[in-house]
Amino acid sequence: MRVLAVINHALCDAGVFGEEAIAGGHRVDEWQPSEGPLPRPLSDYDAIISFGGGMQADEDERYPWLRTALDVLQAGVEREVPTLGLCLGGQMLARAAGGTVGPAPRAEAGFDEVELTEAGRQDPLFAGLPQILPVYQWHSYSFGLPPNAVALASSAVCLQAFRVGRRAWGLQWHPEVTADTALMWAQQAIPAANGVPVDLDPAQLAVAVAERMQQSNRDGRELCRRFLNIAEQAR
Repeated sequence: MRVLAVINHALCDAGVFGEEAIAGGHRVDEWQPSEGPLPRPLSDYDAIISFGGGMQADEDERYPWLRTALDVLQAGVEREVPTLGLCLGGQMLARAAGGTVGPAPRAEAGFDEVELTEAGRQDPLFAGLPQILPVYQWHSYSFGLPPNAVALASSAVCLQAFRVGRRAWGLQWHPEVTADTALMWAQQAIPAANGVPVDLDPAQLAVAVAERMQQSNRDGRELCRRFLNIAEQAR
């Protein structure tokens, strides 16, 4: 398949998702909306994965290219192109589907847990997984449930996953993130979740990353394989 990877921020790459897609024999076109138009017509793509970013999903005036990314996601939803949005990408997908985004009750950063809803336990992306999922978070915004969408997971803070239509999923956490990227976000480039300070000790995070990121990456690769399998079956 040809997979469109929407890279919304230069410091938020495709991580293990990009690696897994390539390992599965798929072609991955990385596109930064801030750098120009789509490299190919949207009809050429079998799947879309939209990743995170250091900006907020409603900052169109500050980052006009967000509208370009939003238009692609809206078109993908309308055409039922299998689509997966992660963190900022999930918030943008919520907007594309008519939902709302805004500040979360509090920022979530580091390792945490989300709980699948009953619908989530039946959803093809999550079916058979434990009801409680360990995840890596880095956000201060969250999405509301779009019209006619299905809530699939939540945390103590906010909605964490939804599906709109048959083939579009938004997730609030970062299943793609690698250890190097997580530490870079915390220590250098993005010292708070999308600009909002968080109560996080970098030294403690480094220990947690060393202990837990390997399993998080295995979980992320499995989630990516599930999504790509769904996309292959939809061709």
